[in-house]
Amino acid sequence: MSTRRHGARQEPEVHRITSAPESPADDLARRQRRYLWQMGVRVVCFVAAGLLWSHVPLWVPLTLLVAASVLPYVAVLLATTARRRREEPDVYYEAREIGPAPRKDELGGGR
Repeated sequence: MSTRRHGARQEPEVHRITSAPESPADDLARRQRRYLWQMGVRVVCFVAAGLLWSHVPLWVPLTLLVAASVLPYVAVLLATTARRRREEPDVYYEAREIGPAPRKDELGGGR
C-alpha cells in the first residue's frame, strides 16, 4: 500500500556520498595493505612452526606450515580482485525530452 497521494509533489532525490565509488588509488592502497598483512601472517606461521617443532605435537607445526603455504595463493587472489561497484537500481537523473523547435512564424517579432 502506497502512502503517496495522487498528484502529490515529488521531492527531489538526495544523492549520498556513500554511493560514490572508491577511487582507484584508495582501492589499490587497501589491497596492498591487506596483502602485506597476509604475508606477515605467513611469516609468523613459518617462524612459529620452526620454534614449536620439537615442543608441541607434530600436527601443530604441520598445520602452521600448510597455512603458510596456502596463504600466498589466497593473498594474491584477494589482492588482485578490485572492489566491485554497487549496482543500484535507482536512476540518479530523470531523462527529459526536448520538444521540436518552434516554426519560423511562431517565433514572433519576425517579418
